[in-house]
Amino acid sequence: MTDTLSRNEDIKARSDFLRGTLAEELGEQAFGGLSEDDGQLVKFHGMYVQDDRDLRPERAKRKLDRAYMFMARLRVPGGVLTPRQYLSMDRLATERGNATLRFTTRQTIQFHGIIKSNVRAATRAMDAALLDTIAACGDVNRNVMAVGNPYLSRAHGEAVEAARRLSAHFLPRTGAWREIFIGDRRVLGGEPEAEPIYGPTYLPRKFKMTVAVPPSNDVDVFAHDLSFIAIVENGGIVGYNVVVGGGMGATHGEPETYPRVGDIIGYCPADQLVAVAEAVLTTQRDFGNRSNRKRARLKYTIDDRGLDWFKTEVNSRLAKPLEPERKFQFTGNGDALGWTRDEEGLNHLTLFVENGRVADRGDWRLKSALVAIASLEGFIDRGAVIMTANQNVIVARATDGEREKIDLILAGHGVIQSQSALRESAMACVALPTCGLALAESERYLPDLITMIDQMLATHGLSEQKITLRMTGCPNGCARPYIAEIGLIGRNPGRYNLHLGGTADGSRLNSLLHENLNEAEILESLDPLFAAYAKNREPGEGFGDFTRRTGII
Repeated sequence: MTDTLSRNEDIKARSDFLRGTLAEELGEQAFGGLSEDDGQLVKFHGMYVQDDRDLRPERAKRKLDRAYMFMARLRVPGGVLTPRQYLSMDRLATERGNATLRFTTRQTIQFHGIIKSNVRAATRAMDAALLDTIAACGDVNRNVMAVGNPYLSRAHGEAVEAARRLSAHFLPRTGAWREIFIGDRRVLGGEPEAEPIYGPTYLPRKFKMTVAVPPSNDVDVFAHDLSFIAIVENGGIVGYNVVVGGGMGATHGEPETYPRVGDIIGYCPADQLVAVAEAVLTTQRDFGNRSNRKRARLKYTIDDRGLDWFKTEVNSRLAKPLEPERKFQFTGNGDALGWTRDEEGLNHLTLFVENGRVADRGDWRLKSALVAIASLEGFIDRGAVIMTANQNVIVARATDGEREKIDLILAGHGVIQSQSALRESAMACVALPTCGLALAESERYLPDLITMIDQMLATHGLSEQKITLRMTGCPNGCARPYIAEIGLIGRNPGRYNLHLGGTADGSRLNSLLHENLNEAEILESLDPLFAAYAKNREPGEGFGDFTRRTGII
């Protein structure tokens, strides 16, 4: 690593704790975007400047600026909202965004299509609902993920509470968000502003945490910088196995960048959770690469210096070193869709949301259905609306009478609760038209491709077989395609790299089979593999494991 810092490090250092000139630029309406520097700083406040790439050619012909807009991402540790909060966010999407919400792969909501003049009105609506976008993006600890449903057991509730503690502890201390977007006045005098954990230049790159309760790995613990695997005894969490160094991002043609699954470095008692997280995060703060942002994630710090070195450094920052890891088992990383019932007699519906997009389109009126459900008398004050890490939604804590009403609402809005096994497990990133990094389609294209693959699976008698398929429009891996049994990663318009060989529990990377395939080539590649799998698989063998055992990958 050289001593030359990346440009982003200078931007952070000069930003006055993430303020820059954002307040002034938001007031300038002649230009719909932001300057390059403020475009970097606004990420720390949970927003990206984007534009509609579908409109670029026509606007360029007319010598117009791009159709700039903002994407805003909520900070919702554990993904849990009250029904009233959800209704407020639905109204925000309709009044200030593009009339859709998107449940992300990190258990939160993204709003798309917020124009510059609506940014402050949108953030004030969030604030009124006791929500914010602070640290949902940027070189900080981002939204902390946890088990899909905290109401399944005491341990699940403790996991979500752990996510909330972690989120609160690592929240930036700067008052910039409230000053810039809400209108609070900066307090002058007294102690100088400081970031006791992050320091003035924050982290070298983004940092992601998760908390899981086996046997479900629904948050994909091995795909993130830092994860905690709960060890449960007598119904409660007694401690956590600590996983470090996962990360999905890569860059085509640059082999020094790559996806990586995390390593377990030990076990900590439950009361040491935050201390261990701070030791890991501050080690990355102090030793992460601040010269090359493509090599700035924790996974590269570990690979460059060695896992043993990293574990020793983390232990040196703890009052009590990590203990040996404890036994656990994951059985899958998907959501169990449909109704479940808890010990209190309340009902929980995990509802499929294709690629996380909540909208009213034709006969499928999911957006209106969720509003009607959240508005139900009784449920509105008792229930919860929970985003999952698989881009689905849980309608939690419904009575038996409300359960019947919810089923009627869904049917009346054309929301079919039964999908193919492949579609239920699939995920896609947003990609085109709003993501500036996208090289190919993802969210808009994957549903049609799944229909074609489903037809192929049916011919081989595999319609009921669960196979995880994930697609991204670029190699950054937001939908975690590198641990799927089938991963499709955008390479060029209409073309994808085909990866195979992940596991159903998300614990292993897949491998590249073919590069730069178009639709016909993807189908031609998969068809004989499905035929072989149907004929030669062993009892209970997943598709990813089959491709490894038989040497396909």
